Amino acid sequence: MEYILKHDQSAPCERHVVLVAPEIPGNTGSIGRTCLGAEAYLHLIKPLGFSLENREVKRAGLDYWHRVKLTIWDDFESFEKKMEPQKEEMVLFTKNGAKPLWDMPSPARLFLVFGSETRGLPQTIVSRYKHATYQIPITDEIRSLNLSTAVGIALYEALRP
Repeated sequence: MEYILKHDQSAPCERHVVLVAPEIPGNTGSIGRTCLGAEAYLHLIKPLGFSLENREVKRAGLDYWHRVKLTIWDDFESFEKKMEPQKEEMVLFTKNGAKPLWDMPSPARLFLVFGSETRGLPQTIVSRYKHATYQIPITDEIRSLNLSTAVGIALYEALRP
């Protein structure tokens, strides 16, 4: 049986993936591909650890990269000013998040915010949204999940009706 993502038009669902200072081009390309498959928007907050012209970004995003709903921001404050996320629309994923991902809210519009692969989210952002920190539970056998994997898990959980 084949499953195809179809949003119920009577219940709009707008999902945004926000990557703050991503460092690995292959992860960002894979995340772009996942966003396209989930009808989600992708926001990249500078500084980026690579050029978007990098062939690894394009290879990971395959021939879909040009169709990704992508916005690049100079900084997190510019993103906030333009997008105007409401308090209940922000979900920050950190290793030490206060709540598990399955407790995240499900408003019509939701921003899933992730930090860089090696540094995570800046403390200034976490402090501003400490009410909205979430984690993907993992065993003590590993330090963290790959960023692309974490985004995929969180994004599809956020699409659950």
